[in-house]
Amino acid sequence: MTESRSTRILFSRRSVLGMLGTAGVVAAVPGCGSSLGGGGDAGGGGQGGAVKVGLVIPQAGVYAPLGVDMQRGWELYLNQHDGRLGDREVTTVVADEGEGPESGVPAVQRVLQRDRVDVVVGIVNSAVALGAVDAVTSAGKLLVVSNAGAGALTGENRNPLTWRTSFANAQVSSALGDHLAGQNLPGGVYLIAPDYAAGEEALGGFREAFEAGGGRIAGEARTPFGTTQDFQPFLAGIRSSGAAATFCFYAGGEAVSFVQQYDSFGLKQTIPLFGSGFLTEGGVLDAQGAAATGVQTSLHYTTELDNPANTAFIDSYTAANGAAPTVYSVQTYDAAAVLDRAIGQAGDVAGTALSEAMGSLGTIEDSPRGPWTFDGQNPRQTYYLREVRRQGQGYVNAVVADLGEFAQPA
Repeated sequence: MTESRSTRILFSRRSVLGMLGTAGVVAAVPGCGSSLGGGGDAGGGGQGGAVKVGLVIPQAGVYAPLGVDMQRGWELYLNQHDGRLGDREVTTVVADEGEGPESGVPAVQRVLQRDRVDVVVGIVNSAVALGAVDAVTSAGKLLVVSNAGAGALTGENRNPLTWRTSFANAQVSSALGDHLAGQNLPGGVYLIAPDYAAGEEALGGFREAFEAGGGRIAGEARTPFGTTQDFQPFLAGIRSSGAAATFCFYAGGEAVSFVQQYDSFGLKQTIPLFGSGFLTEGGVLDAQGAAATGVQTSLHYTTELDNPANTAFIDSYTAANGAAPTVYSVQTYDAAAVLDRAIGQAGDVAGTALSEAMGSLGTIEDSPRGPWTFDGQNPRQTYYLREVRRQGQGYVNAVVADLGEFAQPA
């Protein structure tokens, strides 16, 4: 990455939080048609017509920044392709997922029943995705999850109509577990995460890969989800464990607090901190500031990837939004990309036809994250070891190593 591009990214990333107030205003993506036409009524099956997509994302609450990034990724792809997918005019109906299944599942039901969409895209929260699967499947529609990482979605409970362009929770952490197993860590690794499903899946994926490679777990802790403000009792446990490193899974506000307190407690220099990439992704990195320097994470994307598709994507995204992209932007951009190919190949928007087409797409060569392919309806993709470094006036997740390709763990 050139210095000039990095400078633009760092400047624009700082503006993200100030722009979040617009997240809940838009009811349909500009330039993609009115929310009153197309899709289930005008398009339906067969050749030609239109396609109506329900983009279900958080527009308010704690996950709103992710929703902003996801919508921007979706809009960018459509704007680059004349507002069309598979040569069909697209109408996008944006629905507010909120913060959990009590708001997210009804939002999915509304776009299916009231708006009669052909495809559902998005969803941040795993509980929302798991709760909405039956409704989408019963309607015979395709669901393309562009964030929620619950393993069951594309694992033991998968069905032919549910696809994912993001990750499985255990997949992200297993890449890092595999890597650290090959390091000289005689004191072992301490595991810590919030006490909820995504945290358990992330720690489970790390533990399985790390122990399979001969690594030793020095200890574990679970913090009350969403209510822990003081991590010091847990940090004291890490210090006394004798661990050579810490692996954690935190995101959002908890990621900011944990990283800052880990640094101020004096652990970072003696017990290096590792985590799933969400620990330092997007706006949280700005909030963490210098405390995050040196923290290493695994993820399938960073703005610092040096490939032509990412260079073009960053330039276009930053020009359109005045903000840097995140992994959430890329995953939803790629959701549009695979739908474009699948709709064009199927010549239909019926769920079964699209699912069959999705399964035969082969390698997605032109993604900003690098080439990837579907494996069991979830991406098989390259994971990168990233390290937070100071660059210009801000911080970036620099690429330290290519960890190799990983699919969703069995």
